[in-house]
Amino acid sequence: MKRLQRRGKSTTANPESSTATAVLSQRLSAYQNILYSRWQALSPRDQLALAVLSLFLLLFIGGYGGYSMHQAANKSKDDYHAQVADYFWLRAQAGNIDSNVMNAANTTDGSASLSPATSVNELLTNSGIVNAQVVATGEAIQLSFNNASQAVVSAALGKLEQQGWQFTQLSIQQDLTDKSIEVQATIVS
Repeated sequence: MKRLQRRGKSTTANPESSTATAVLSQRLSAYQNILYSRWQALSPRDQLALAVLSLFLLLFIGGYGGYSMHQAANKSKDDYHAQVADYFWLRAQAGNIDSNVMNAANTTDGSASLSPATSVNELLTNSGIVNAQVVATGEAIQLSFNNASQAVVSAALGKLEQQGWQFTQLSIQQDLTDKSIEVQATIVS
């Protein structure tokens, strides 16, 4: 008996939705009939003018919509390229991060920080300078190295300045035979 009642309820729900659809369909058809009768009441000249204006309005709205979508796509593309450029800039700047500060922050109490001469030597090694001679003399540090690339030398000296080292003496000479650059400097923090 319950099964029959459930069926009865489900069959009564269907006619209600179909009657709502039928009512809506009747209203739309009545509205279409009114519009068609008004269209037929217009003179042929007015029908042509209304058709041309409707076509112009349709083209204007479609054209503006396409233009605004194109502008939004260009802006999104530019934003993407800016983010990619920022990403690669950050990757390029990774070498400028002081590894000594990172190492001290990674220790539990920061007491395992390196001596200034060791940190300068590591900075030079990370910059591409190998076999640098770094000696601590009191508060100052003397360093001496050779490298064939001017770009590597200037980048290394720039990183030293970025880390807060100040040059008290700096001598840069180029060897005429092998074109390597010889640097001798004294720095203080």
